[in-house]
Amino acid sequence: MKLNKAILLPLLLGFLNTTYAQDTNGDYVEFNDRNNVVHGVYLGLTTHYGEIKDKDTYFTSLKVAYVANQQFEIGFVGTFFYSDQNVYRGISSYDEDLIGAYGGLHLEPIFFSKSLVNLSFPVLIGAGGMGYIDDNYNDHDFDEQEFEDNAQALFIVEPGINALFNISRYLQLEAGVKYRFSSSVNDTDNFDRLKRINGFSAGIGVKVGIFNMGRNRYKKNF
Repeated sequence: MKLNKAILLPLLLGFLNTTYAQDTNGDYVEFNDRNNVVHGVYLGLTTHYGEIKDKDTYFTSLKVAYVANQQFEIGFVGTFFYSDQNVYRGISSYDEDLIGAYGGLHLEPIFFSKSLVNLSFPVLIGAGGMGYIDDNYNDHDFDEQEFEDNAQALFIVEPGINALFNISRYLQLEAGVKYRFSSSVNDTDNFDRLKRINGFSAGIGVKVGIFNMGRNRYKKNF
């Protein structure tokens, strides 16, 4: 028994001395079993082109969102649109075009997030409004009361598909298509009646922010 103790004691002291020397020299491995969660936030600007009832329509959107682990976005988006409708609504001697805005909750699951190019499926759920404006509009003949009287409220659901290009930790580009589903409007003054603003649009955008802040780093020296 005494012999065993005499053998084990030098071995234990030697192991402790080796471990202390490795810590002192910085040559060690520190294991970390926590999840490596990556957070991000960004401000995005997009422009899209599409059609409403076969007429050219232009969209500009501003978006702010939080990115969870480079796999899911949640935020808010607002969109302004102009459509070259050229309709005669019966209350004006001019052709009129359509303008409006909508916004709401932005949700976007992201796939292949570790690759240079990602695939995502954004969806907007929100509401807004639209109204008509004279095609020959200028500051002197704009009738604000008339615009308010013919304005229509809308409910919007807008799913899409995007390709995301990771340029750097702070910059991302996107390109994609989406489709608008809108509630119906009751525009009795429109002789060429527009019932919904449904339709496809395609475009590009840029996101500026920090897409991988708060990474869980740990030492792995040997």
